[in-house]
Amino acid sequence: MGALGLGENMHVYELLLLFFLLALLIFQIAKASTFLDKITIEPSSLFILSFVILILAGAGLLMLPEMTTDRMGTPFLSALFTSTSASCVTGLIVVDTATYFSLKGKIIIIFLMQLGGLSIISFATFFASFFTKGLGVKHTTLMADYYSSDSILTAKSLLRQIVILSFIIEGAGVIILFIQFGNYVEFKSFWSQLFCAVFHSVSAFNNAGFSTFTNNLYEECIRQSYDLHLTIATLIFFGSLGFSTIQDVFSYSFIKERSKLKWKKIKLASAISLYSSFWLIGLGALGFWFFENHHTLEGLSNVGKVVSSIFQAVTPRTAGFNSVDYSLLSNTTIILTIFLMFIGASSGSTGGGIKTSTFTLLFVSAWATIRGKKNIELMHYSIAWDLLNKAFTILLFSGTFCLASWLALVYFEPHIDPIKLTFEEVSAFCTVGLSTGITAGLSTVSKTVLIVSMFVGRVGTLTLAFVLRPAPILHAINIQQHISWLGNGVYSYS
Repeated sequence: MGALGLGENMHVYELLLLFFLLALLIFQIAKASTFLDKITIEPSSLFILSFVILILAGAGLLMLPEMTTDRMGTPFLSALFTSTSASCVTGLIVVDTATYFSLKGKIIIIFLMQLGGLSIISFATFFASFFTKGLGVKHTTLMADYYSSDSILTAKSLLRQIVILSFIIEGAGVIILFIQFGNYVEFKSFWSQLFCAVFHSVSAFNNAGFSTFTNNLYEECIRQSYDLHLTIATLIFFGSLGFSTIQDVFSYSFIKERSKLKWKKIKLASAISLYSSFWLIGLGALGFWFFENHHTLEGLSNVGKVVSSIFQAVTPRTAGFNSVDYSLLSNTTIILTIFLMFIGASSGSTGGGIKTSTFTLLFVSAWATIRGKKNIELMHYSIAWDLLNKAFTILLFSGTFCLASWLALVYFEPHIDPIKLTFEEVSAFCTVGLSTGITAGLSTVSKTVLIVSMFVGRVGTLTLAFVLRPAPILHAINIQQHISWLGNGVYSYS
């Protein structure tokens, strides 16, 4: 340690001990997860329960004195809000992450973002697979549901690929960000620069939006660091695509297979994820540039305007980073951003929203109705009415929940512009994390409303409805059928 210049820094040893204890905790959770099949609880209920445990555990840790710079610990509500925001990969904050939390507190936030992004059950299952001969039906069913696996037979291998691929993408992000941060920010040491790169890489890929800078990416030293912004945007994009899409489109084995079999194309769900993402980012960037060209973008170079517009179109995909001051946005831009946030990311990703697949199905259905078509087709696939009914259900549940929460915010915060409250609620429910700067000043009741919104948005309205309904739901997957995930609880059978 002394050779690395760390001999006199006792906190380094403390951090290593903290990492060891957290790793040991994950290992113990993994061992305990082998008993999942013995627990008489439905997979969807278990999935929700895992987030409740993660949030409460995170809140408890953040309340410890050493997690804050003032050694006073975080008050319960602020700790619960921060833990929920990190676990649900949202990014809304009620305290300044950069100055309020100590290095240990920020490390806890990193773990919450990582475990929340991939889900704690995924991590537990991943590590459990190394010291058990096989995973039970409940394990594999959970993974097949969560990651859109074609069947429970491929869920285990898909999970390993997902976790490894996530670490590879985040690792590449760390290397690039480490170099880029060094060009713009003066750090106290090599280790603080490395930590900053790790924090932002994990936050970006998991679409969390937390930053170690007080003003996020609008910090004066990096607000015009456009290469840095593009790196963050790329990490956000991959995190929002969906793991099955990344595997289908970018994995070496699939690319090699398609090169040999020219007829073999990417899956329908992957095509929807890719095309809808590009369309939304393109239209979002064009709209942001048009509405903000002579406003928040004024004074920037042409390159700066283009990059900033693209970045502000990518980040509403539930990432939460900002390179402009959102408190200065025009109402038209705020409404456009609300629209992008509500759609959100793709299915099986770290992001939230109603999902691009759900929006695509609704759009295709509306277009078919306008043209007077009885049968609805998408890319030569016939869309079942049952699938469309579920898409409309997601839209109805999500819209109703956002409306009810917004009405509560308006009632308890009559002095705040309703448009800003709408922005705040959609940002929370769709786990985005963008804010016009009003979060910290909200009342206790309003913060509680946002906490519930972040949680419900992360686990999914349809999943929550399945858990709360009186009659039990059958979650077993028929492996004789080809299943492709198209939304929160929406399946297409062909």
